Amino acid sequence: MQKNKCYEGEQRIYQITSSFLNGKTKFGIFLPPAALQGEQCSTLFYLAGLTCTEETFAIKAHAQRLAAQLNLILITPDTSPRGDDVAQGDHWDIGQGASFYINATQAPWKAHYQMESYLIDELYTLIQTEFPAHPDQIGIMGHSMGGHGALTLAFKYPEKFKSVSAFAPICEPSQCPWGEKAFSNYLGNDQSVWKSHDATALIRQKGMLFKDILIDQGLDDQFLSQLHPDQFEQACEAAQQPLSLRKHAGYDHGYYFIQSFMDDHLQFHAVQLEHA
Repeated sequence: MQKNKCYEGEQRIYQITSSFLNGKTKFGIFLPPAALQGEQCSTLFYLAGLTCTEETFAIKAHAQRLAAQLNLILITPDTSPRGDDVAQGDHWDIGQGASFYINATQAPWKAHYQMESYLIDELYTLIQTEFPAHPDQIGIMGHSMGGHGALTLAFKYPEKFKSVSAFAPICEPSQCPWGEKAFSNYLGNDQSVWKSHDATALIRQKGMLFKDILIDQGLDDQFLSQLHPDQFEQACEAAQQPLSLRKHAGYDHGYYFIQSFMDDHLQFHAVQLEHA
């Protein structure tokens, strides 16, 4: 375990052996002062984007200061399985660092790329067992590929996640090059299967699930054509799902953008979880 004091709390990195990922994996956790004293705290999972690791959010997002004040535990899993025996892709948008937070069904990926089950059936349980996470106050957020993961997992498991938000999420991966490449590799060519991992398709299917969803999107985002926030907004309107989609001129896809609006997201989740 790596441990560093941070705003009177602790930023930690753990390595565990995952039965679903068939190997070792790392996750980060920020424990606010209240959690270190044993007090049950609201907990927020953050899923990072392509090429990131379990440390990216902790280093770049500048979230710990307000999380310490709001008594929020922050959980940051790695973005994929890792290791010499884990399949790697031909580019940074597939393979290690690019799991899309789904369970792969196709070789060679399925041996290790079971990220949905790892997050929901393994890491989620571990956090509740080993740390003072309030069992009824757990939310999820993410960025880009991780925004896709946060939205889809929240929609699939609303009994587990009581709040959801995202920065520049891939809102309709079945209809963009990043998603088409990942889904065809991990899931095969049956596009009806892809829909169960597509936030826009899921909200059309499931209808209203949350009191509100918060999404921030930069209008100078170099990847905006891949993200389809407007299609997601239209699907939410049709499903009567409240959505706060905020568009920001001048902001791109990176962590300076995330830093700029991180406090809003932490406060959003603190309020949603307190009233869950």
